[in-house]
Amino acid sequence: MTATPHFAEPAPRALCTDCGVSRMSDPSACGQACQFIKPDYPRLEQKAHGRAAATSGDEAFFGVNAAMYRAALTPARPGAQWTGLTTRLAEQLLQSGTVDAVLTMVPDADDKWRPRPAIITDPTDMAEARGMRMGYAPLLALLEPARDAGHKRIAVIGIPCQIYALRALEAKLGFERIYVIGTPCSDNTTTENFHGFLARLTDRPETVIYMEFRADYHVELRFEDGSQRLIPFLKLPISDLPPDFFPLTCKTCVDYTNRLADITVGYMAGEGDQWLIVRNARGQAMLDALGDEVMLTAPGSRGKRAGSVKGFVENTRLAAGGLPLRRMPDWLRGIMGWLMPRIGPRGLEFARARVEMKAAETVLHLRREEPAKMKNMIPAHVWNLAEPYGLTPDEGEKR
Repeated sequence: MTATPHFAEPAPRALCTDCGVSRMSDPSACGQACQFIKPDYPRLEQKAHGRAAATSGDEAFFGVNAAMYRAALTPARPGAQWTGLTTRLAEQLLQSGTVDAVLTMVPDADDKWRPRPAIITDPTDMAEARGMRMGYAPLLALLEPARDAGHKRIAVIGIPCQIYALRALEAKLGFERIYVIGTPCSDNTTTENFHGFLARLTDRPETVIYMEFRADYHVELRFEDGSQRLIPFLKLPISDLPPDFFPLTCKTCVDYTNRLADITVGYMAGEGDQWLIVRNARGQAMLDALGDEVMLTAPGSRGKRAGSVKGFVENTRLAAGGLPLRRMPDWLRGIMGWLMPRIGPRGLEFARARVEMKAAETVLHLRREEPAKMKNMIPAHVWNLAEPYGLTPDEGEKR
């Protein structure tokens, strides 16, 4: 059974990604739960994982990890974004009786790209949750309906801002156990904006059934007729998007890798497969339950990220300052699009680059648009990532 309860209207407030807390019975809980007010990752990491992340090595980039893998579900599931590993983890939790329900996203009946929060209790219904959605959806508003329906042990599949709020409220929710499957997130936008982006990529956007940003520096589009198109990142019309295409929340996200999930399933270090970060015993147990369904290898790491990150920081500095971005000549885009998959950072080095880029973006955009919020909004791990690129806190910007 897949259930979607009626949602209350959100309580209005600034810097909101509508995680769902403002739609719950106590909207004021946002004050203690929101990632965009005063995040405290060391405290919540201690609660979720038994310790805070180290400040050196890969934990400085990706958060607490007990193990990292390059992974692929075999065989890959039809309709999945990658191989179907995320939904298979949740499906197995239901099949084994480990949880009573899974809170996740399914496509809206009228728009396949629009996310719709759902409570799934039948393992076979997890297939409905496969694939990417783009847009805001109040996932955590399902917590109270799930509890009121008698579910004691649940799993939640969510993006970082949702999972931060979940962890902040977890002890007060009354569930016996919550299993958290996290997916990375960098930039979100409205579903309407996403349709506009698709229309910039192809003259037949209504026939696109799949879109993915890949670790080989290409966006992949798949169409209803079975055809495929790969677009190099450098040829994407990013500079043509309106200034408010990405909200300030997503441009200042401090948690790309979902540091508070039990297990994070992403793509950045997967080099064509998926990237798993197992963060604690619950995450390991979820992975172990799939046995030989999952092919696991060590993640690779190649290339050097510094040049790519420095270029990104400079462009972001210009954009955050309201200055026009320097456009690469069209003749050079093709050359660089061919070179980047061959000489650019790959595997874990690609993931480190993206995390550093997000840290720099957070500092630069907040410094321009919400300087008074910097002291509370930017945690120490973000400042540490931005420092090698000349981004250090000015007076009053750090706790």
